[in-house]
Amino acid sequence: MAKTKPPAKSKTKKPSPAAPPRPRKKREVYAEGHKRKFLVVVDETPECESALAFAASRAQRTHGQLALLYVIEPGVEFQHWLGIEEVAREEGLNKAKAVFRLFGRKLKAMGFEQLVPEEIVREGMKDEEITLLIEEDQDIGVLVLGASKDPSGPGPLVSTLAGGRLAGTFPVPITVVPGHLSIEEILALA
Repeated sequence: MAKTKPPAKSKTKKPSPAAPPRPRKKREVYAEGHKRKFLVVVDETPECESALAFAASRAQRTHGQLALLYVIEPGVEFQHWLGIEEVAREEGLNKAKAVFRLFGRKLKAMGFEQLVPEEIVREGMKDEEITLLIEEDQDIGVLVLGASKDPSGPGPLVSTLAGGRLAGTFPVPITVVPGHLSIEEILALA
Protein backbone atom coordinates (compact mmCIF):
# COMPACT_ATOMS: atom_id res chain seq x y z
CA MET A 1 0.00 0.00 0.00
CA ALA A 2 1.34 3.39 -0.92
CA LYS A 3 1.94 5.95 1.78
CA THR A 4 1.01 9.51 0.92
CA LYS A 5 2.46 12.46 2.71
CA PRO A 6 1.85 16.09 1.82
CA PRO A 7 4.86 18.33 1.40
CA ALA A 8 6.41 19.47 4.64
CA LYS A 9 6.00 23.14 5.35
CA SER A 10 9.34 24.57 6.29
CA LYS A 11 9.16 27.20 9.01
CA THR A 12 12.85 27.93 8.92
CA LYS A 13 14.81 29.79 6.33
CA LYS A 14 16.95 27.82 3.96
CA PRO A 15 20.57 28.10 5.05
CA SER A 16 22.73 30.42 3.01
CA PRO A 17 25.60 28.83 1.08
CA ALA A 18 28.05 30.03 3.76
CA ALA A 19 25.99 28.68 6.68
CA PRO A 20 27.46 25.66 8.45
CA PRO A 21 25.60 22.40 7.81
CA ARG A 22 23.20 21.39 10.55
CA PRO A 23 24.10 18.23 12.45
CA ARG A 24 22.70 15.01 10.98
CA LYS A 25 21.30 12.09 12.90
CA LYS A 26 23.27 8.87 12.59
CA ARG A 27 21.79 6.41 10.11
CA GLU A 28 20.33 3.29 11.70
CA VAL A 29 20.58 0.98 8.67
CA TYR A 30 22.57 -1.72 10.45
CA ALA A 31 20.99 -1.48 13.91
CA GLU A 32 18.87 -4.37 15.12
CA GLY A 33 15.38 -4.25 13.61
CA HIS A 34 16.48 -2.06 10.70
CA LYS A 35 17.24 -2.80 7.05
CA ARG A 36 19.21 -0.64 4.67
CA LYS A 37 16.88 0.79 2.07
CA PHE A 38 17.80 1.51 -1.52
CA LEU A 39 15.63 4.44 -2.64
CA VAL A 40 14.57 4.74 -6.29
CA VAL A 41 12.56 7.72 -7.54
CA VAL A 42 10.07 6.34 -10.04
CA ASP A 43 8.39 8.13 -12.90
CA GLU A 44 7.84 7.40 -16.57
CA THR A 45 11.37 8.11 -17.79
CA PRO A 46 13.38 5.27 -19.37
CA GLU A 47 16.28 5.70 -16.94
CA CYS A 48 14.08 4.63 -14.01
CA GLU A 49 14.22 1.02 -15.15
CA SER A 50 18.03 1.10 -14.94
CA ALA A 51 17.90 2.50 -11.40
CA LEU A 52 15.25 -0.07 -10.44
CA ALA A 53 17.34 -3.00 -11.72
CA PHE A 54 20.47 -1.86 -9.88
CA ALA A 55 18.69 -1.06 -6.60
CA ALA A 56 16.66 -4.30 -6.63
CA SER A 57 19.77 -6.37 -7.21
CA ARG A 58 21.71 -4.59 -4.44
CA ALA A 59 18.77 -4.89 -2.03
CA GLN A 60 18.41 -8.60 -2.70
CA ARG A 61 22.14 -9.36 -2.51
CA THR A 62 22.67 -7.40 0.70
CA HIS A 63 19.39 -8.46 2.37
CA GLY A 64 18.18 -4.88 2.28
CA GLN A 65 14.90 -3.26 1.31
CA LEU A 66 13.81 -1.54 -1.90
CA ALA A 67 11.87 1.70 -1.52
CA LEU A 68 10.10 3.33 -4.47
CA LEU A 69 9.21 7.02 -4.30
CA TYR A 70 6.70 8.71 -6.57
CA VAL A 71 6.42 12.49 -6.23
CA ILE A 72 3.26 14.31 -7.30
CA GLU A 73 4.48 17.74 -8.28
CA PRO A 74 2.09 20.64 -7.68
CA GLY A 75 0.32 22.30 -10.58
CA VAL A 76 0.79 26.06 -10.22
CA GLU A 77 -2.25 26.79 -12.36
CA PHE A 78 -4.63 25.07 -9.89
CA GLN A 79 -3.61 26.75 -6.65
CA HIS A 80 -6.71 28.98 -6.47
CA TRP A 81 -9.23 26.32 -7.43
CA LEU A 82 -9.58 23.89 -4.55
CA GLY A 83 -11.95 21.53 -6.40
CA ILE A 84 -9.64 21.29 -9.39
CA GLU A 85 -6.64 20.85 -7.10
CA GLU A 86 -8.37 17.87 -5.43
CA VAL A 87 -9.10 16.31 -8.82
CA ALA A 88 -5.47 16.83 -9.85
CA ARG A 89 -4.29 15.25 -6.57
CA GLU A 90 -6.57 12.23 -7.12
CA GLU A 91 -5.25 11.87 -10.68
CA GLY A 92 -1.70 12.05 -9.30
CA LEU A 93 -2.43 9.27 -6.79
CA ASN A 94 -3.97 7.11 -9.51
CA LYS A 95 -0.93 7.69 -11.70
CA ALA A 96 1.36 6.75 -8.80
CA LYS A 97 -0.54 3.48 -8.28
CA ALA A 98 -0.25 2.70 -12.00
CA VAL A 99 3.51 3.41 -11.97
CA PHE A 100 3.96 1.17 -8.91
CA ARG A 101 2.05 -1.65 -10.67
CA LEU A 102 4.22 -1.20 -13.77
CA PHE A 103 7.45 -1.32 -11.78
CA GLY A 104 6.16 -4.32 -9.81
CA ARG A 105 5.72 -6.18 -13.11
CA LYS A 106 9.20 -5.07 -14.22
CA LEU A 107 10.70 -6.41 -10.97
CA LYS A 108 9.04 -9.79 -11.57
CA ALA A 109 10.26 -9.85 -15.18
CA MET A 110 13.82 -9.22 -13.94
CA GLY A 111 13.57 -12.16 -11.52
CA PHE A 112 12.89 -10.30 -8.27
CA GLU A 113 9.60 -12.03 -7.40
CA GLN A 114 10.47 -12.25 -3.69
CA LEU A 115 11.34 -8.56 -3.36
CA VAL A 116 8.39 -6.49 -2.10
CA PRO A 117 9.19 -2.79 -2.39
CA GLU A 118 7.96 -0.13 -0.02
CA GLU A 119 5.82 2.30 -2.05
CA ILE A 120 5.92 5.94 -1.01
CA VAL A 121 3.93 8.82 -2.52
CA ARG A 122 4.76 12.42 -1.64
CA GLU A 123 3.51 15.76 -2.90
CA GLY A 124 5.85 18.65 -3.63
CA MET A 125 8.94 19.46 -5.65
CA LYS A 126 10.88 16.30 -6.47
CA ASP A 127 14.32 17.31 -5.23
CA GLU A 128 12.92 18.74 -1.99
CA GLU A 129 10.73 15.71 -1.25
CA ILE A 130 13.61 13.30 -1.90
CA THR A 131 15.82 15.18 0.53
CA LEU A 132 13.07 15.43 3.17
CA LEU A 133 12.25 11.73 2.92
CA ILE A 134 15.90 10.75 3.33
CA GLU A 135 16.20 13.00 6.38
CA GLU A 136 13.01 11.51 7.90
CA ASP A 137 13.72 7.83 7.19
CA GLN A 138 17.00 6.85 8.83
CA ASP A 139 16.90 3.43 7.14
CA ILE A 140 17.53 4.89 3.68
CA GLY A 141 21.18 4.22 2.99
CA VAL A 142 21.54 4.81 -0.76
CA LEU A 143 19.71 6.87 -3.37
CA VAL A 144 19.85 5.18 -6.78
CA LEU A 145 19.29 7.33 -9.88
CA GLY A 146 19.40 6.39 -13.54
CA ALA A 147 21.27 8.69 -15.92
CA SER A 148 19.68 9.59 -19.22
CA LYS A 149 21.20 8.49 -22.55
CA ASP A 150 20.47 11.98 -23.88
CA PRO A 151 23.69 13.70 -24.98
CA SER A 152 22.47 16.98 -23.47
CA GLY A 153 23.02 15.70 -19.93
CA PRO A 154 22.26 13.01 -17.37
CA GLY A 155 18.78 14.30 -16.57
CA PRO A 156 17.37 16.85 -14.13
CA LEU A 157 17.50 14.73 -10.97
CA VAL A 158 21.07 13.58 -11.49
CA SER A 159 22.13 17.13 -12.34
CA THR A 160 20.37 18.63 -9.34
CA LEU A 161 21.16 16.05 -6.67
CA ALA A 162 24.44 14.46 -7.73
CA GLY A 163 26.00 17.41 -9.49
CA GLY A 164 24.30 20.46 -8.05
CA ARG A 165 24.68 22.45 -4.86
CA LEU A 166 23.64 19.46 -2.72
CA ALA A 167 26.29 17.06 -4.03
CA GLY A 168 28.84 17.67 -1.29
CA THR A 169 26.34 17.72 1.56
CA PHE A 170 23.79 15.09 0.54
CA PRO A 171 22.85 12.88 3.53
CA VAL A 172 23.45 9.50 1.81
CA PRO A 173 25.57 8.20 -1.07
CA ILE A 174 24.05 8.60 -4.52
CA THR A 175 24.57 5.82 -7.06
CA VAL A 176 24.11 6.94 -10.67
CA VAL A 177 23.49 4.08 -13.11
CA PRO A 178 24.73 4.90 -16.64
CA GLY A 179 21.92 5.05 -19.17
CA HIS A 180 23.70 3.10 -21.90
CA LEU A 181 23.95 -0.12 -19.86
CA SER A 182 21.52 -2.93 -20.61
CA ILE A 183 19.53 -4.54 -17.78
CA GLU A 184 21.74 -7.64 -18.06
CA GLU A 185 24.90 -5.50 -17.70
CA ILE A 186 23.41 -3.67 -14.71
CA LEU A 187 22.46 -6.91 -12.96
CA ALA A 188 25.95 -8.28 -13.56
CA LEU A 189 27.47 -5.18 -11.92
CA ALA A 190 25.10 -4.89 -8.97
